[in-house]
Amino acid sequence: MKAKRKIRSEEEIDRIVTAQADDETAWGKPVKVRRSKSTSVSIPGALAAQAAFFARLHREANLDNWLKRIIQERLDIEEAAFSGSRKDLLTKNGR
Repeated sequence: MKAKRKIRSEEEIDRIVTAQADDETAWGKPVKVRRSKSTSVSIPGALAAQAAFFARLHREANLDNWLKRIIQERLDIEEAAFSGSRKDLLTKNGR
């Protein structure tokens, strides 16, 4: 059976990292992370046409750039909502 790992707050993690920042023995080997290859996403033609219309309406020269911006904005909103609900859940559970 696996032992449960303690969930730490961002502030707690920041305190630990700051305290260990100058202690070389506290750190393991660096981890190299590679960016994954880009991928393609297909969308229905009607949705693509609607996106192209709004990209032009917003004076975006390139549909791809407009879609990237819109998707990133939505991901930021989703991340903020997820973080907020997670904090609420942790607060309600007394953590």
